[in-house]
Amino acid sequence: MSHPRDFRITGVELRFLPVQTRVPLKFGTETLTSVTCARVRVRVTGRAGRSAEGWGETPLSVQWVWPSSSPYAVRHEALKLFCQVLAHAWANLPDWGHPLELGHQFSEQALPRLREDFNASHSGRAEAPELPWLAALVCSSAFDLALHDAYGQLHACPTYATYGPDFLSRDLADFLQPAEASNVRFQGRFPQDFLRPRRVEQLRAWHLVGGLDPLDPSELTGREPQDGVPVLLADWIARDGLKCLKVKLRGNDAAWDYARLIQVGRIGLAGGVEWLTADFNCTVQDPGYVCAILDQLRDEEPRLYGMLLYVEQPFPYELAEHPIDTHAVSARKPLFLDESAHDWRQVRRGRELGWNGVALKTCKTQTGALLSACWAQAHGMTLMVQDLTNPMLAQIPHCLLAAHLPTIMGVETNSMQFYPAASAAEAVVHPGLYRRVGGQVTLESVQGPGFGQRVDEIHRVLPDPTCQFGS
Repeated sequence: MSHPRDFRITGVELRFLPVQTRVPLKFGTETLTSVTCARVRVRVTGRAGRSAEGWGETPLSVQWVWPSSSPYAVRHEALKLFCQVLAHAWANLPDWGHPLELGHQFSEQALPRLREDFNASHSGRAEAPELPWLAALVCSSAFDLALHDAYGQLHACPTYATYGPDFLSRDLADFLQPAEASNVRFQGRFPQDFLRPRRVEQLRAWHLVGGLDPLDPSELTGREPQDGVPVLLADWIARDGLKCLKVKLRGNDAAWDYARLIQVGRIGLAGGVEWLTADFNCTVQDPGYVCAILDQLRDEEPRLYGMLLYVEQPFPYELAEHPIDTHAVSARKPLFLDESAHDWRQVRRGRELGWNGVALKTCKTQTGALLSACWAQAHGMTLMVQDLTNPMLAQIPHCLLAAHLPTIMGVETNSMQFYPAASAAEAVVHPGLYRRVGGQVTLESVQGPGFGQRVDEIHRVLPDPTCQFGS
């Protein structure tokens, strides 16, 4: 079906922006000290002949999207190469539609084929592992985000105002299937039915306590950055008024994980922190590992146990390969899919295995995040919006998603911890998004059509496009 407000892509530009961390960030068994952000501009044309452009950006966090023993440089280069493949594919997408329709079609049809072809063409190279589906989604997300931004720009309205029948020719039944033996129906329902009636302007901010973060002055080495930004957790809590802490754990060292939770929790209590969450980094193989830690915390530290709002992704993220029954964990605390939540089908499978919450990320496409949010809410699952340490433009749609959805508690946002200087240009226009005050970030500056990024007002010198297609 067509709609008079449909549009099509007429041009694509791709740039790569390098970012260095001020302190290292540990992901599972690897450590991140730098990241490349893919920034995309798309040009679109509507049926009436009007044109507009939109912007999207995603950090290509190699260690998170592609955990592997293969060299970092090999994986990093492959992600950049695949982004260039996608730029050509998106620019040559001939179809008209709404960004939700075009984004869904691309993820369902084009992206699997492009990933398969890419892996086949690189299979003979030394030390070249197979590009995972999560990595493919992250590479594609910058294009998908730019598409949603451009649609709002074209129609001179906020993107989140375009997720209803006035703009969409198809309802959710064309995108989603309910769980078996459920009373859920998607006919006649649209994404707008699962959004807040009005976005919130302030969000509780979750601070990430990384596995390498020093907690006590005795842990300082003297090599910490002297840039006026805190290093110790107590100083972060005091400066930013933090109320929510996300604790990165190892998942393979129960004694260390338990001690870390207690140490962080006690520092938090002393500073007025109210909530904790535990992230086991996909390394746990047995639910008993998590249950034992939770039970010990309940028995020995009931105050900290009460502060633990939810548990995030303890188990390997490929559910087909690791169909672990998680009901024992989710009976103790809400258990949130993160890396596993590639799309609504994975969310459905996770629910069958006992997961009862979903952590959404715009880095897995705006389209996919919206559809997963709709499916999860329709089936009684709880939502959260999690960070990929989003700097610069990537921070804006990330926080917008949390502002429009009924999350369990605010939004995780930590780029100001690991690369605060990277977003200096954007922070001039959107100061409330890049500095946490009173334990919150604010969206008051995010105004106007599309995602309200106000790119024309941001004075950032961009590198030349790596590739450019169309008008």
